[in-house]
Amino acid sequence: MTIMARSLLASLRGMLVTLALLTVALSGSAFAEKFNPDGSPNPDASHVSEQEVLKQFPRAEGRIDIPDTKAAVLIQPMGRTWDYFHEVLLHWGAAIVILGTIAVLALAYLLMGRLRIEGGRSGLKIVRFKAIERFSHWLTAVSFVVLGITGLNITFGKLLLLPLIGPQAFSDVSQIAKYVHNFVSFAFVVGLVLIAVIFIKDNVPAKVDIEWVKKGGGFIKSRHAPAGRFNLGEKAVFWLSLGAGIVVSVSGYFLLFPFALTNIAGMQVAQVVHAVVAVMFVALILAHIYIGTLGMEGAFEAMGSGEVDLNWAKEHHDQWLAQKLEKEPIRSAPTPAE
Repeated sequence: MTIMARSLLASLRGMLVTLALLTVALSGSAFAEKFNPDGSPNPDASHVSEQEVLKQFPRAEGRIDIPDTKAAVLIQPMGRTWDYFHEVLLHWGAAIVILGTIAVLALAYLLMGRLRIEGGRSGLKIVRFKAIERFSHWLTAVSFVVLGITGLNITFGKLLLLPLIGPQAFSDVSQIAKYVHNFVSFAFVVGLVLIAVIFIKDNVPAKVDIEWVKKGGGFIKSRHAPAGRFNLGEKAVFWLSLGAGIVVSVSGYFLLFPFALTNIAGMQVAQVVHAVVAVMFVALILAHIYIGTLGMEGAFEAMGSGEVDLNWAKEHHDQWLAQKLEKEPIRSAPTPAE
C-alpha cells in the first residue's frame, strides 16, 4: 500500500469516528431535550409527541399570573371523552330512548286502544285528590315539562333547531332557554319536596300489590286487580320519579354553581349523570302522561278536577274506595247540558 493510500484511509477513518461522535452527541442532546432527568417527558421540548405528554400528565397546563389556576389548563384528556359522549353517544342514546318510548306507547294504543271503564260511568263522583295534592302535582309536572324542553334544546338544538331558525335566532332562543331552565329548576325542587311529603305514606309497598300483579295489573279485563290508593305501577312511578328527581336536582346544581363543590372532572361527571338520568326520566314521564290521558278513561279527571267516577274507582282502586266511603258519602255528578 502506498503512502498516499494509507493517508487517505486514515483520513476516512477519522471522518467516520468524528461523524459517529457527532451523532451520539446530537442524540444525547435530543434525548436530554425530550426527557427530564427522571425519565418523564419534557413538555417544553419542541418535538415531544402529544401522546407522550398526555400519558405522563393528567392535563396540559400553561403558565398564568391570575389567581384562578383552572385558567391555566390547556388540554384535559378526559375532556375529549366527555365531548364524544355529549356530541355522539348522548345524541344517539337519547334519540333511541325517547323515540323508542313514543313508538312503544303508540303501538300499545293501536293494539289495546283506550282502557274504558268496564261498567260505564255511574254518574257518581268521589274526591280522589285535594287541592294541595293537585297543586303539588301540577307544580312539579309543569316545571318538569319546561325543564325537559329547555334541556333537550341543549342536546338536540344544534341538530334540529339551528338549521330551521338560523344562528342568531338559535343563539337568542338558547340563551333564554338556559335562564328559564336554571330558574324553573327551583320550582321543580319545591314541587318534588311537596310530592314526597304528601304522597310518600300512600306509596309504601303492601301485600295488596302482590295480588295486583297476580291479577295482571288491571290490563286483563276478566281479572279484577285489587289496589289501595295507588297500585304497584303508580308506586313504581312515584319512587322512580322521586329518585330521578333527586339525582337530576343535585347534579343540576353542581352545574348551576360550577366549581363550587368540585373540579372540572367532577363537573363532567355531573353533566353525564344529569343528562343520562334526565333522558330516562323523560321516557318515564311520557309513559305516565300516556296512561293518564289517552291510555285510560277517567284517569285524567283525578288530577284535573280532583274527582273520579265511582265505577272507575271500583275498577282500579277498590280497597281505597271502601275506606273512603266509610269516611264520607258520594255525590251525584252534574248532568251534562243538552
